[in-house]
Amino acid sequence: MRQTPIVIGMTLLAGGLATSALAYDDALIAAAKKEGQVTWYTTQIVNQFVAPTAEFFEKKFGVKVNYVRGGSSEGVMRVMNEAKAGKMQADVIDGTGMGTMIKAGLAAKWQPDSVKRFPKEYYDRNGYWTATNLYIRVAGYNTDLVKKGEEPKSYEDLLDPKWKGKMAWSVSPDPTSVPGFVGVILSEYGRDKGIEYLKKLTTQNIAPLQASPRQVVDMMMAGEYAVGVHVNNSHVQISKQQGAPVEWVRMQPAIAFFSIIGMTKDAPHPNAGKLLVDFLVSKEGQQLYADADYLPVDPEVPPRDPAMRPDGKTWRANYLMPDEVEEKSSEWYKIWQDIFR
Repeated sequence: MRQTPIVIGMTLLAGGLATSALAYDDALIAAAKKEGQVTWYTTQIVNQFVAPTAEFFEKKFGVKVNYVRGGSSEGVMRVMNEAKAGKMQADVIDGTGMGTMIKAGLAAKWQPDSVKRFPKEYYDRNGYWTATNLYIRVAGYNTDLVKKGEEPKSYEDLLDPKWKGKMAWSVSPDPTSVPGFVGVILSEYGRDKGIEYLKKLTTQNIAPLQASPRQVVDMMMAGEYAVGVHVNNSHVQISKQQGAPVEWVRMQPAIAFFSIIGMTKDAPHPNAGKLLVDFLVSKEGQQLYADADYLPVDPEVPPRDPAMRPDGKTWRANYLMPDEVEEKSSEWYKIWQDIFR
């Protein structure tokens, strides 16, 4: 069962975080309350995280949270269209598209001081964004269709003829979709061998879905596909705990992305936006990610299941950094198009 806003709030209260003396700036809180609301364009799952977090934030600060859920590219396009119309609605945006916004001059340079406790690669050296949570991409499978021990355990296993026509993946141009898969394969195998591997993978007839990775998991749960390629382990874990017949595999290496968050230029509610970002990277905000079975970036806030976050020893991950994603995702997507279409 998914946690409700009340359950998540009670979890925080039980842990003492909600009433602890956190370093929020009183002047910022007062200015945010005066603005009264904040608009957040988000890639996170609404029922699992966004709605409970919005309710918790509203009760804590008295500031209403308006949220719009969509993919990273969709959120960035919305912001660009609003900027062209001269009527910015978004205050805060998360996902993987901040690099595009920075290039377009649509991102505001602001970070909460609290991010300095994070490893340096978790926040932008130029001050535009900070990471909030990790996405770990692996393979998942339907346990009613695939017997334990017969699941694909490696990228090479995905080439086994027994999986032909039984796999699916998300093929949107978002960096966390097939471009990220291509990027890690090229990094892991080298360009020539990586291209060779991808060409072999075309023979498997992986179903190209114009859907989010979460929707790929949903279709896998429903038995439409035996294996989901390049899905979030957190999505599989959430569904597994709700009784769905799904499991995820520790692909070696896993593909890791940061979900990053930042402010929009000309945000209509800049103080409320800053307060929301500050809250999401605070320890209590990070605990909300953990309570929702997401993977927080705060090293001192462990996931509910520590096995979900690569330890770099028994399970390693290839981390695609935001700068690299911004620079190379278009090239990776073109490679995918050239090979798979």
